Amino acid sequence: MNREELKEKYGKKRVPHEWRGTDFLSIVVTTFFGSGMSPKAPGTMGSLAAAIVAYPMAILALKIFGDIHFNPLFFIAAVIVFFGAIPFVNKAMKDTGTEDPGWIVIDEVCGIFMTFALVNPFIILDSPIVLLIGFGLFRFFDILKPLGIHRFEKFPGAWGVMADDLLGGIYAGLLMYPISIAIACVEMF
Repeated sequence: MNREELKEKYGKKRVPHEWRGTDFLSIVVTTFFGSGMSPKAPGTMGSLAAAIVAYPMAILALKIFGDIHFNPLFFIAAVIVFFGAIPFVNKAMKDTGTEDPGWIVIDEVCGIFMTFALVNPFIILDSPIVLLIGFGLFRFFDILKPLGIHRFEKFPGAWGVMADDLLGGIYAGLLMYPISIAIACVEMF
């Protein structure tokens, strides 16, 4: 993104509590149970909340799928969040008259889940530092939007809100796969 696009997107005056203009269920979904209501860095708070939820999800994935090389539970969750959030995001933006407001963080949740989709759940449980690294990598791709991610923001309505974070999560996930294996190998010795 160039400077003008960044200023246009992030330089807007924020209306406090604009999320109140939509219904309760849309607020709960789009703010990921309120994590997007943070007055400072709501996207980071939403990503952090999703990274915290990733730990118990890894426990559940081990119970369901056993010790496998990737994490289908995170992939399934990312896809469900992606498609399930579209109507809520569209409704919230329409009701509040906004376009991709910061308090909508369900897109970050989708991206974080996709970030960990290729990571063995045992590695997440054995080395929780993997959660911090994945969180950092996803935030890098989410904020800077390199490698064509910014083009996905131009999709109409909620599709643009959700798609750029999903792609950022895919990029972060592709990096997390070798990083998590390297961390597991280092800890074995």
